[in-house]
Amino acid sequence: MPNLVNVTGAHVALPDRVLLDDVSLGVDDGDMVGVVGRNGDGKSTLLRVLAGTGDLHAGRVAVRGGVRVGMLDQRDRPTGSTVAEVVLGDRAAEAHTWAGDPKVRDVVGGLLGGPEAAGVGGMDARTDELSGGQLRRVALAAVLVEDPDVLLLDEPTNHLDVDGVDWLARHLRARGATGRGALVVVTHDRWFLDAVCTTTWEVHDAVVDAYEGGYAAWVLARVERERVSQVTEERRRNLARKELAWLRRGAPARTSKPKFRIDAATELIADEPPPRDTVALQKLAAVRLGKDVVDVEDVRVEHPRGGDVPLLHDVTWRLAPGERVGVVGANGAGKTTLMRLLTGDRQPDAGRVKRGTTVRLAILTQDLAELHEVEHLRAVEAVEHVARTVVVAGKEMTASQLVEQLGFPQQRQWTLVKDLSGGERRRLQLLRLLLSQPNLLLLDEPTNDLDTDSLAAMEDVLDSYAGTLVVVSHDRYLLERLCDTHVGLVGDGTVRGLPRGVDEYLERRAALHASGHAGLPGAGATGGSGAGTSGGSAAGAGAPVDAATARAARKELTRLERRLARLDEQERGLHAELAEAATDPDAVLALDTRLRAVVQEKDQVEADWMALAESVEGG
Repeated sequence: MPNLVNVTGAHVALPDRVLLDDVSLGVDDGDMVGVVGRNGDGKSTLLRVLAGTGDLHAGRVAVRGGVRVGMLDQRDRPTGSTVAEVVLGDRAAEAHTWAGDPKVRDVVGGLLGGPEAAGVGGMDARTDELSGGQLRRVALAAVLVEDPDVLLLDEPTNHLDVDGVDWLARHLRARGATGRGALVVVTHDRWFLDAVCTTTWEVHDAVVDAYEGGYAAWVLARVERERVSQVTEERRRNLARKELAWLRRGAPARTSKPKFRIDAATELIADEPPPRDTVALQKLAAVRLGKDVVDVEDVRVEHPRGGDVPLLHDVTWRLAPGERVGVVGANGAGKTTLMRLLTGDRQPDAGRVKRGTTVRLAILTQDLAELHEVEHLRAVEAVEHVARTVVVAGKEMTASQLVEQLGFPQQRQWTLVKDLSGGERRRLQLLRLLLSQPNLLLLDEPTNDLDTDSLAAMEDVLDSYAGTLVVVSHDRYLLERLCDTHVGLVGDGTVRGLPRGVDEYLERRAALHASGHAGLPGAGATGGSGAGTSGGSAAGAGAPVDAATARAARKELTRLERRLARLDEQERGLHAELAEAATDPDAVLALDTRLRAVVQEKDQVEADWMALAESVEGG
């Protein structure tokens, strides 16, 4: 493959540390590179060096003649012009030209909600009137429309919901499949790294190490590197081993993507226990919580913008002791409203929310306001302010030990809270919540500002949490890693169980969109009202439906019928297994959990089939 960008002997230093020291690397045609590393280690600096916008204190960067380099910087904030002018440049005034370009339509539809740019208030909206998240999407759309030979993206998944991240991954994979051009992306989204990248660069200790494969392959390679070199960082190595054990056991579909040796992985995790004992944690949670946690019954919440269609309607959802639930949905679909219903900060317009008398609730919010009162304290003092010791997984740990487990080395433990980085403040915020010993913990987008190592450390701490856990996140990897069950706000005002997780959520969204559901945003629309413009039944009933939509709906009906047949078979099989395991309480509990999930999915598939059938008949 021809070389597009070449870096030789790069040296970049700050007043207090060196970020890159004698780094030499190249980007070739067809490369799909993911960049990982701890916050502050120089990932963004490396991207700016490749783009030619970073200051080199030594070394040089050579770009092959005629090669165009485009970059999305975390600092990009386009202002003072319209969305169309930022995204389309000189073509903004020629709508008939750019609207006819399938590549441009794909980007505008995937990131901004279509040519009308519903996700940002219209293509004629002024950028100085947009929110930070909307500006970020506009900047990303602009660099993708430009389609440079070398595409450099710094945290492109920030401010994208699950649909947007899925669209971006598919877009970049399709771009890479052509074999032309190259991608270098910095991201903490581990699912995205595995879905898109074929090479991983780790920035650490002022050097850059390259590994074949995505995130899972990098985890294995790092464990092997530490084992071969007999590294003494025992805590970090054990954490990586645990992460690898989960990758091999908990997500079998992912393990076929990295090109690492299966026998090496098996040897490394042979004596590694599962991340958590779900049954034991549920039993402990039942003792602490009793039978009732939170019951959401027939709840209706009107849309804040008014109108006849509610944001949530006829929602019934019961949280069980020790349940670990991931909540997924498009921006604006009502995830935050659902969390506020659980906390009691929002009362339903109809129905009721009942909380158990023993519930002690804590929520990790997206802002860091609760740390303001302890900004004058050292990090370890802020933790001791809540509790000096706590029992974790049967062992008593001091505040200092907990702070270290969550990624604070000794020297950082005595840093003032106000001087900590965003990621460090986020970890401290979580640790203080855990020390208050809640038995119902709500996490609202907990991955903000955290690098991959910090995320693994956070997941390690939460593995031993014995209460009920609800996680709202667009990070698919985190949802799979922490949660045993998933629910989705698919865009029709309901909360639906997702036995197959995020993949099922995306399928349901696509099915609703194909059926002509009136209020469903486009698959990649990351703004707008989400569920707030949709009702509970499939749109199109009694209204004209075009031939293409009708064909898609009938195809989806056939798929749902096949799914119902498989679920019937699973249900019969689980009933038979329950009869055989009647004397084994643990087996009965596990089988009953699976059976309830199958029955719940069956009910929802039947409801989807009926709504879609009504839509087809109405057309």
